[in-house]
Amino acid sequence: MAYKSLHEFIEELERVGELKRIRTKVNPILEITEITDRVCKNQGPALLFEQVDGYSIPVLTNAFGSMKRMALSLGVENINQVVTEIENLITTEIPDNLIDKLKLIPKVSQFASFIPKKVSSGFCKEVIKKDNPELDFLPILKCWPEDGGRFLTLPVVITKNPKTGVRNLGMYRMQVYDSKTTGMHWHPHKVGAKHFQLYKELGEKMPVAVCLGGDPTITYAATAPLPDDIDELMFAGFLRKKPVEIVSCETINLQIPANSEVVLEGYVEPAEDLRIEGPFGDHTGYYSLQDKYPVFHITCITHRKNPVYPATIVGKPPMEDCFMAKATERIFLPLIKLIFPEIIDINLPIEGVFHNLAFVSIKKNYPGQAKKVMHGLWGLGQLMFTKIIAIFDEDVDVQNLQEVIWRLGNNIDPERDFVFVQGPVDILDHAAPYPGLGSKVGIDATRKFKEEGFVREWPNDIKMSKEVKKKIDSIWQELF
Repeated sequence: MAYKSLHEFIEELERVGELKRIRTKVNPILEITEITDRVCKNQGPALLFEQVDGYSIPVLTNAFGSMKRMALSLGVENINQVVTEIENLITTEIPDNLIDKLKLIPKVSQFASFIPKKVSSGFCKEVIKKDNPELDFLPILKCWPEDGGRFLTLPVVITKNPKTGVRNLGMYRMQVYDSKTTGMHWHPHKVGAKHFQLYKELGEKMPVAVCLGGDPTITYAATAPLPDDIDELMFAGFLRKKPVEIVSCETINLQIPANSEVVLEGYVEPAEDLRIEGPFGDHTGYYSLQDKYPVFHITCITHRKNPVYPATIVGKPPMEDCFMAKATERIFLPLIKLIFPEIIDINLPIEGVFHNLAFVSIKKNYPGQAKKVMHGLWGLGQLMFTKIIAIFDEDVDVQNLQEVIWRLGNNIDPERDFVFVQGPVDILDHAAPYPGLGSKVGIDATRKFKEEGFVREWPNDIKMSKEVKKKIDSIWQELF
């Protein structure tokens, strides 16, 4: 299902009982956060705040805050449907005869339907403000008491490579400095930051468009760990099974999703001094510290006549962003398994806030294979930031934390099975000795081979016989 707009997604959430309308007047300074945080922690619904003190625009939070709503946002009943579609794409065999080549045509041709479609207008063009565009009409939240100010927390930031013209969608928080400028919090490894460096080398202003709302698949795509040269709008088209409609900006040479709720057009000047941004109550559960980041200048604002302002609250897990991350874990697992076919499953537990913990099960066939996998994962995209990787055998359910901890305690000799490495860590890791640089540990919790220095016999798990289990199953209702 492809949503025409954020409004249509809200209607669907309400239809299936996943939306709560809040009609009591609340303040965007801290109060919306406190309400949303309580609801998130109790696995509650999406929230639409209809009476925001001082503003006429409602605020939507927690729209992605469960696996059910993540599935709804991508237009499926279950995330596994997306996983199956990706598996079908990547397992296509190369045809070796004419008949098989003809059979492949429909699968190849569907990619053309994912290419963004240029249109003349859309919801985002209903109101155009070129003269004196200001942010003041938006109910932008201040989330936590020690935050440096108000932040846009769910912006889809669009940039392009000035040399290749390849577009990128990213999601970077934006601190509001005044009605016309914000911070642009892109970390060095992000594509937006790489584009910024290219514009700096060229000595040119960097055009930037910021989209709020629209089809939720676009919002999700902006968070997805895609390779640098893959267009997130095409990925969104794949997810929604329909091309994303795009229109040209009014004041900069970029194209944007036509049905966005609000669009901020502007630029970042690489020659301009960086500005202090933060602190910010982050997804780690701690405040990320102040640092210097580029400044985004607004040149135009366009929006629909009755926009909804989308926001997300991050903080101590579980929060809404945890479910977006779990969806990513599932959706991108087939691609990881394509590179590492011995991998059975991966769990990035919510408590690990994306980059602290990874539990991985593998089909182990040779000595040292667990260490091979952990080093490989540290070299794979954003998994390079994973602070702790623990590798288990294929019969371990890594989604079951009770079993994971039991195996972890029983299957390791710390001196033999711990591997420490130095390398890049998440810039938000406050425990690292240097920003973005620190140590990581891999733990081999698999059964050990003799070649791995294990000279004794590995014991069997305790298991009841199948015959006894079957008999007790048959009389269980008599017993209780």
